[in-house]
Amino acid sequence: MHHYALALPLVIMAVCGFTDACAQTSAPAHAAPPAPRYTQRAEVKAFIDELVRDEGFDRREVTHWLAAARFQPKVLAAMERPVVAPPKWYEFAPPFLGIERVAQGIAYAKVHHDALARAEETYGVPAEIIVAILGVETFYGRNTGSYRTIDALTTLAFDYPRRASFFRGELKEFLRLAREQRLSPLEPRGSYAGALGIPQFMPGSVRRYAVDFDGDGRIDLWHDDDDAIGSVANYLARHDWLRGQPILAPAEIEDAHRDDVDRKLDGGISERRALAAWALDGVTVQASTTPSPELVPDPVGIVMLEDAPVDGAESVRYFVAFPNFYVLTRYNRSRLYAAAVFFLADAIKSAQSDP
Repeated sequence: MHHYALALPLVIMAVCGFTDACAQTSAPAHAAPPAPRYTQRAEVKAFIDELVRDEGFDRREVTHWLAAARFQPKVLAAMERPVVAPPKWYEFAPPFLGIERVAQGIAYAKVHHDALARAEETYGVPAEIIVAILGVETFYGRNTGSYRTIDALTTLAFDYPRRASFFRGELKEFLRLAREQRLSPLEPRGSYAGALGIPQFMPGSVRRYAVDFDGDGRIDLWHDDDDAIGSVANYLARHDWLRGQPILAPAEIEDAHRDDVDRKLDGGISERRALAAWALDGVTVQASTTPSPELVPDPVGIVMLEDAPVDGAESVRYFVAFPNFYVLTRYNRSRLYAAAVFFLADAIKSAQSDP
């Protein structure tokens, strides 16, 4: 989910999302105080029994790993941080669209041009979109997380009841991953939610979507940018990215239909319908940005982004969201996240094309 990434990356804290999961909630979980050692607890013993019986793990090894896991109250505090109200676009976007992040994205694209070009050719995902995801997730690998993954996932698996089932599954995926990659489970570090590496994949996503893109015989999402680039592209392709097709385009809405369109938005994003159906609701794609007819895949949605208030009055902009926009929300389930990726990618591409 892989993700969500943080010295900690701001995106997780801001929009309650990471690859394949949504970590934040609106109220604390009130977990009971943990036992001194996880392996003294009945539910952990049952978890170990399951790994030994169903997965063929060595009992002494698994017991050693989970005995070494430490309860992390800061992990629970981060997960339980109340979300009073979702941020508006003008509040969320600036950290991800600032001058430094764009400049570093341009530099990253230049250094890794060959891998990005190969990923675009192989998977159909534009190079600038790959770069932008890495930029939003971890500032191009600068902030991949400081929590020991075994501690974060064990804490969430056994002391965060609201999402215990999900995180027990990810803890199991993490131990499988460590076994497959011949890593000690006590060494990797990542986000407070267990997201790993430059692209911040959750362990299950690493196992399903990560690729050895440089062909060196191992997948390394912490240090190998080629693998990170190829894995992001593969993730999007596997979630139905449409090669050569649009993502967002500015929309115009007739005043008489604006209230009707607004009622179709849930948290600033709509369900998808045929473009012709939106046209009946007074929605048109701005003429200067209308894609060629063959590049207009149905169904499409509407996304609303809020601009900063001027003289106390807030204004909004509307966009037609094509299927590829919704693919970006599979990486992080937030219209703000997907829009930040789109606009960062656009800024990077525009700067590269400037003379």
